[in-house]
Amino acid sequence: MKFQLAAGSLAIALALPFAAHADLPGQHPGYLHALTDLRDARWNLEHRAGDAAVSSQEDVAITEIDHALDEVKKAAREDEKNLRDHPHEDARIGQPGRLHHALELLKKAHDDLAIEEDNPEARGLKHRSMEHVDRAMEATKHAIHDVEQGR
Repeated sequence: MKFQLAAGSLAIALALPFAAHADLPGQHPGYLHALTDLRDARWNLEHRAGDAAVSSQEDVAITEIDHALDEVKKAAREDEKNLRDHPHEDARIGQPGRLHHALELLKKAHDDLAIEEDNPEARGLKHRSMEHVDRAMEATKHAIHDVEQGR
């Protein structure tokens, strides 16, 4: 009996740190993580010096990220998320450089948003935000291509 009680207490103690970062009260777990990744991706694109061709693609990506941020914030509010909660970036960066970092963050944000939405009012917002993230990823890929081609 004591062993079962101790094991149960240990399980609860181990789960508490994870529960503190849950995106309650709504069921969609990815909005706040997506916001963090989108903000960080935007920062990486905005704070990178580059030539005019790359900068124009970065501007497109930043504009799309801004639109995605607006949609995700609306969806998060619809789902009663605390927009002041800023979880840590959860993307794992495989390549150096701000453009590659931004692309990985955008991919992670897309994955966070792709989780099934159970709130019908937030579904359209979520899908529109994913479309903006997809366009931001394309523009970032073009910027990476331009850099790699020496433009």
